Amino acid sequence: MSKRLFDLACALAGLLLLAPLLLVAALAIRLDSRGPVMFRQQRVGRAGALFNIYKFRTMAQDSEGAGQLTVGPDRRITRVGAFLRHYKLDELPQLINVLRGEMSLVGPRPEVPRYVACYPAGVRAIVLSVAPGITDWASIRYKDENAILGRARDPELAYREIILPAKLDYYVRYVRERTFWTDLRIIGSTLAALVR
Repeated sequence: MSKRLFDLACALAGLLLLAPLLLVAALAIRLDSRGPVMFRQQRVGRAGALFNIYKFRTMAQDSEGAGQLTVGPDRRITRVGAFLRHYKLDELPQLINVLRGEMSLVGPRPEVPRYVACYPAGVRAIVLSVAPGITDWASIRYKDENAILGRARDPELAYREIILPAKLDYYVRYVRERTFWTDLRIIGSTLAALVR
């Protein structure tokens, strides 16, 4: 089975099976705070194409102006948003991005343009040669990234000079070594990490 067919089948099945959970999450967000249920943000996809990533909104409305990094116990995060983030449920709407062909289930996480501009040229070409994913090894390794940044004296600098280069190493390794079985391992490891 091709990667695209696998993505389509899993994304469609996931949206159908998780529909009740998605509806409950949407209702909880609506009742908890003012603003839209969905959060859209421009990200860089395959070959540098820009697209809007979908997430459940986990912050107070219009919070992005205070910065794109989430640092420690960020006061912008709503009560429901904290729960959704803890269990990574805010990422589920990205199954829509997978259906649209903008993302894959597994692949390098798509970044905002300002951080893609920090990629070394050779690395950028490799990372952007494949569709970005909902999960990958870096997502598992840095699932508590906001807590790490919360301990940094300068979170923005720590992200650009420590976390981002480490993520790029994972991304490049994935692109060079990717197989169907690797994708299955990453999906399994992601689910296990969420359960833990």
